[in-house]
Amino acid sequence: MSVLGTHTAKIRVLVVDEHPMLRHGIIAYFNCQPDVTVCGEADDIPNAQSKLLECRPDLLLIGLRLGTGDSLEFVKALKAQHPKLLILVYSAFEEAIFAERALRAGANGYLMKKATREEMLIAVRDVLRGQIYVSRELAMSAFQKSLETQPQHRLLEKAPRVENLSEREMHVFQLVGSGLGTRKIAHALNLSVKTIETHRGNIKGKLGLHSGAELTERATAWVMENLLPQQRNEIS
Repeated sequence: MSVLGTHTAKIRVLVVDEHPMLRHGIIAYFNCQPDVTVCGEADDIPNAQSKLLECRPDLLLIGLRLGTGDSLEFVKALKAQHPKLLILVYSAFEEAIFAERALRAGANGYLMKKATREEMLIAVRDVLRGQIYVSRELAMSAFQKSLETQPQHRLLEKAPRVENLSEREMHVFQLVGSGLGTRKIAHALNLSVKTIETHRGNIKGKLGLHSGAELTERATAWVMENLLPQQRNEIS
């Protein structure tokens, strides 16, 4: 049964995003709705963990990028600890790459930050009704992929595309593109330098890159193209 069907009080939402202006705008909009109230906010994973225990939300709205924290690993851990918690990932990262990863981690929906606030409310209400939310464009793309022949699908998987990176490799790739070196990434992820070097090697292999310089150049260009334009839109 959906949360909407079991509650007479307003639905409680915890908003987690590293950008204060965006977070406060979402909170103000939600608190104007007749069926939704924001019970707490956080700007990173440690604060989100504390707020979850404090306000016990029905739904967690969480940004995919929270400093150097791995939001998808956090979502996966939360679903193991709180299987009934509904989670909507709200991100500037391209949904064609990250929506499936978020859903596999346990999220109930994925919404792009370029979506309107009305679309965001639709996504929240769909998730609260027990539905999985993705954009219509992504749903159509997934349907078209399901019609592809197996040889075509295997060729796409072998092509040197960012989409073929694992969740951990994608996180390392983002941090490389954000300007972090191997030791800083290892410290941020609480992993050994050797492990990060292994991930870097795997990333280079999957993307057809031959040096650390090529990896840095490719990762930086990807972050500039996929993340920074959305951040500028949030501020403007």
